[in-house]
Amino acid sequence: MLLVIPGLGTQMVYWDMPLVEMLTDRGFRVVRIDNRDNGASTVLHHKGKPALPAMMFGIPRDLAYTLNDMANDAAGVLDHLGVDAAHVIGYSMGGMISQTMAIDHPDRVLSLTSMMSRTGARLDAFPGVKELAALMRTRPTDSLDSYLTGMEALAAIIGSPDFPTNKERLRDIATVAYHRGIHLEGTARQLHAINCQPKRDRALSRLDIPTVVLHGSADKLVFPRGGRATARAIPGAELRIYEGMGHDIPEQLWPRFVEEIDLVARRAGK
Repeated sequence: MLLVIPGLGTQMVYWDMPLVEMLTDRGFRVVRIDNRDNGASTVLHHKGKPALPAMMFGIPRDLAYTLNDMANDAAGVLDHLGVDAAHVIGYSMGGMISQTMAIDHPDRVLSLTSMMSRTGARLDAFPGVKELAALMRTRPTDSLDSYLTGMEALAAIIGSPDFPTNKERLRDIATVAYHRGIHLEGTARQLHAINCQPKRDRALSRLDIPTVVLHGSADKLVFPRGGRATARAIPGAELRIYEGMGHDIPEQLWPRFVEEIDLVARRAGK
């Protein structure tokens, strides 16, 4: 089984079905999930919105939950499905959750694919100024059209310069996400959890799990040094840097991603 954990403020639907089908063609049973506070998952309205300074600078005042809690959620999905262990993929924040799952529940993770992510080190924590502004800009959710316009603007800034976004595909997925549930305060709570977790380097160095790290050379939301640090931290991890890829999952690179996911799973005995 292959468990896919999405990133900050995104949903399972951003791991597109044609990509899922490419993986099922390789023999994987693919399970996509929504993290807490987004999509069709539990939304913790009663926790409120974190204060901006605490959220951005990792001050644990009024912290609603941790990445460890979110990793426990992912392990709980395996419990619910009656699955002892799975190959785990996480992109962006999902990469941080998947790393944490491997640390906290090493017996549940057969192989690890960490995409567009980092170890939690402060050096790698801050994105480019333009990218941070785009991420923090409130995207209107009062109408579908305004939400789609905001998502297109975000994709134009953080996406892959060498692999143009398929705008029709983006709008289709964003439309599904909009109707499943957009929770901006939930995204703020997720970001607070990210910034409050201590760096994972030392804990990652104790892992004995086949790992591949995938990152884009043009990623300015999580700079490539975050991927390199992840690969350095995990013994035996393999690193793949894709030229011209930003902070998205370009359709043009799907075959290469699938090949790497399959190879690391084979290292684990698939």
